[in-house]
Amino acid sequence: MGYNAKYSRSAEKYLDSQTKTVRSRIMDAVDDLPEGNVKKLNGREGYRLTVGGFRVLFDYIDSSTIDIITIGPRGDIYKK
Repeated sequence: MGYNAKYSRSAEKYLDSQTKTVRSRIMDAVDDLPEGNVKKLNGREGYRLTVGGFRVLFDYIDSSTIDIITIGPRGDIYKK
């Protein structure tokens, strides 16, 4: 079961700044949700998906749609 992904402006900008290979790895992992390394965030709303050294923070809007809040490198993503 796949979800329709709604990307935030910052997530789209981050994907645009990446190489084609990285962009395709991240987008493929989002398309495969709920499969993958997904965990609920502690201390705030949402979930995170691990894709190599990158993290995708997202939340469920409804049973068929997810909101991609932000995407970034592992060390910096939680500082925002």
